[in-house]
Amino acid sequence: MILEAVMLQVKQGMEKEYEEAFREASKIISSMKGYISHELQRCMEVKGKYLLLVNWESLEDHTVGFRHSKEYQDWKTQLHHFYDPFPTVEHFENVHL
Repeated sequence: MILEAVMLQVKQGMEKEYEEAFREASKIISSMKGYISHELQRCMEVKGKYLLLVNWESLEDHTVGFRHSKEYQDWKTQLHHFYDPFPTVEHFENVHL
């Protein structure tokens, strides 16, 4: 399993609209092959800042399966216009302690 982590900055004044759009777009990502779970966290200190965490079965499920899909185009249409600046996506794997 891998963790996709994305720090998102939503344009000022669009937070409520973004959260509603994200709820709807969640149906897209949760239907994808290799998807396990996701959550969206709202920052308490910085208005408009969010943390998206998505668990995938493999890196390729996200970077190839999702990113090269028709569904990703719908995801982009619904969400990408909210971000400024555009976010950096990073992937993490668990460190066994």
